[in-house]
Parts: sequence; structure tokens; C-alpha cells
Amino acid sequence: MNDKRARLRYDTPMNALIDPRKFQDPTTTAKGERRASVFFKELKTLWFNSGSLCNIECANCYILSSPTADHFVYLTPDDMRPYLDEIDTLYDKPIEIAFTGGEPYLNPHMIEMSEMALSRGHELLVLTNAMKPMMRPRVQKALLDLHARYGAKMTLRVSLDHFSREGHDGERGDGSFDIALTGMKWLTENGFHLNIAGRAMFAESEQDARDGFAELIKDQGWNIDAADPAALLLFPEMDEKVDVPEITTACWGILDVHPDSMMCATSRMVVKRKGEAQASVLACTLLWDDPQFETGKTLTESRGPVKLNHPHCAKFCVLGGASCSA
Repeated sequence: MNDKRARLRYDTPMNALIDPRKFQDPTTTAKGERRASVFFKELKTLWFNSGSLCNIECANCYILSSPTADHFVYLTPDDMRPYLDEIDTLYDKPIEIAFTGGEPYLNPHMIEMSEMALSRGHELLVLTNAMKPMMRPRVQKALLDLHARYGAKMTLRVSLDHFSREGHDGERGDGSFDIALTGMKWLTENGFHLNIAGRAMFAESEQDARDGFAELIKDQGWNIDAADPAALLLFPEMDEKVDVPEITTACWGILDVHPDSMMCATSRMVVKRKGEAQASVLACTLLWDDPQFETGKTLTESRGPVKLNHPHCAKFCVLGGASCSA
């Protein structure tokens, strides 16, 4: 992070509640300045939320997944197919297709939808906790089959919040760390391409976190480069109540950040809400419950500009420099 970004990020005490005047007007900040927008550039990653059900309930789940969460229902191949067809129409090359949840391997259609993406030549990224849903024998068998046919195009990103058992289990529950390591051992032994998604929720610096993960990776024999930010992603925490600066059009120059580098310039997410007949396209994987970030029902409709009118836009993307895509 450059010095200018660091100064703006930490100007406000992180235990301060957000100013209620902020993030109210989509075009103007609380100080009356013009709010920054991100214009759509091209689709590099299309996310599909497989459903909000998860086998565990994390202490700080940004999308409120749990064993009973049903605000997003399971996507089906029929939901997914029109978007793959639309990609074929709009673009002349494959992109990255990514699945998130909930836990994707709870969705009974997950393997079929993965093959739908891979068979059209797309890269596949699946976010998983590598726990019991992934380790069911029928899922293992199907994953091995996909890997045998498309291995080079598949990446599984495992959510491992911390390199210590105590840190990870504090977020996901006792025993979660060891279960995840068992899943990662199976994936490694069978040659799957792995990434890790960790959290920057602890007191150590990013370098301390990478050093800690590097020791764990070496000890476990995983083929993951802890120094590579695409192989080990460390996400900032996303508390909507913590005060952060609003992003104005002037911030791009101040921070030396280009709007084209923002996630919403090159990605969208498809979800199917409970009770709705048709899936919807969201501008962001993080802002799933804010209507102003719902962009339509089709990819064509979704390609408008995104106004950065949410604390996550500032903390996660602009100041945190994070992206969910590989």
C-alpha cells in the first residue's frame, strides 16, 4: 500500500462509528463533493452465488451464510445457462467463471454447473471451506473426474482465516481448522490447483500474516506461494459501522489508483433470491443486500457505472486494494 493510501485509510480511528451523514446520496458525499463512480470496462470474472446455505456459521460472514440461511436459493443449470450463452454473444474469448456461496459443494448442481463452465473453455474458480460437503465420496469422485479432464483450468480457493488453529477456529468453530487441513491434504495429494483466502482481522501486519501462512504451507506441503497476492489473498474486514472516508473523484489521483482496477469494472455476480422466479445480476460480490447495487437481470443490463456509495467500496476495494477474482 502506498503512503498516500495508508494516510487516508488510517485518518479515522478504526473503532469509530460511521458518520450517519455519509453514504446517503449516490452522487454526492457528505462534504458535498462528487462521489466517485466506476465504469464497466469488460467482463473478466462472472461470479455465481451457488446459494446462501453453508455447513457452518462464521462469526463474521459478510453474506450471512449458515446451515439455515435461505435468502439465496440454490442456483440450477437452467439459471446459469442464459448467462453462459450471453457471454458467448458478447465476448469472443473465455473468461473466469467463479462460484461462491454459502458453501458451493452443498449445492446438488455444483458439479454439473462447473462442467458447464469448463466445457465452454472458461477458467473455473470455486471458493470452498474444504470441509465435509467437499469431502463427500460422490463429490470427491466427480471432482477427480473434472480434474482429469480440465485440471489446468480449475482453481479451488480454500477459506483459511488464519494460519493458526486458534485464529481460524475462533472464526469458524472448534475443529474447523483440522477439518479444512484434511480437505486441503486430499486436494494436494490429487494435484488440484489451490489458493488460500485469509482474513486481515488479526493484529499482525500483512507481512507477519504471509510469513505465518508460509510456515503452515511448508509444513503441510501445499504448492502455494504465500508471497503471491493471487495465491494467498488476505481480505480486509468489512464492518459497515466502522468509519471510513467516502471516495470522491479526486481520490483516484490522490491515491494513485485507477478506477479500472476496481472489481466492479470487470466483474459481476449472479444470485437467485428466495421467492424470485429469475436470477439477478449484482455489481459486487460483497454488496448483496443493497438494492442500489442490483444491476438488472442480464449481463447486458448490468454494464452501467457503479457509484461507490457504500463503506465496503472504500474499505475493501479502494483503500484495501482487494479483489475477489483470481
